Amino acid sequence: MGTLDIEPSELKGITLGGAIIPRLIDEVPILAVAALFANGITEIRDAAELKVKESNRITTICQGLSRLGARVEELYDGLRIYGGYPLKGNTCSSHYDHRIAMALAVAGLRAEGQTHIEEAESVNISFPQFPDLLASVTGE
Repeated sequence: MGTLDIEPSELKGITLGGAIIPRLIDEVPILAVAALFANGITEIRDAAELKVKESNRITTICQGLSRLGARVEELYDGLRIYGGYPLKGNTCSSHYDHRIAMALAVAGLRAEGQTHIEEAESVNISFPQFPDLLASVTGE
C-alpha cells in the first residue's frame, strides 16, 4: 500500500535503455504511445528482445503508429518517437499481438476520425476485459 500525489504536467521526451528495459519490455508499445504526446524526442534502446515476441513489436508498433500519422523511426534495438504530431484515424494491423492491439487502440483514442484495429481479438490473450474497460472510459 502507498499514497501517490499526482500533479498535471507536460510529458517530455526521454531516452530509455540499459538495465531498466528488461523490467518494462512488455510496456514498450504503450510507452511509445505516451511518447507521441511528449514534447521532443523519445528513444527506446536496448530492446531488441521485442523482435521475438508475438510479433516483431519494434516493427509492428512503428508501422501501426505511422499509419496513424505519427513520426516514428525503427532502430536496430528500439525506436525513436517524435512527439507532437497529430494523429488521424486509419486501419492498423495488430499482427495478432495483444500488446500492439491495445497500444494502437489507446493511440486511436487521440486520433482524429475512426481507427480500426485488425486482429483486435488478440487482446483476449492477456486482457479480455480490455474492450469493456476502453468503452467505459470513452463512454462508447
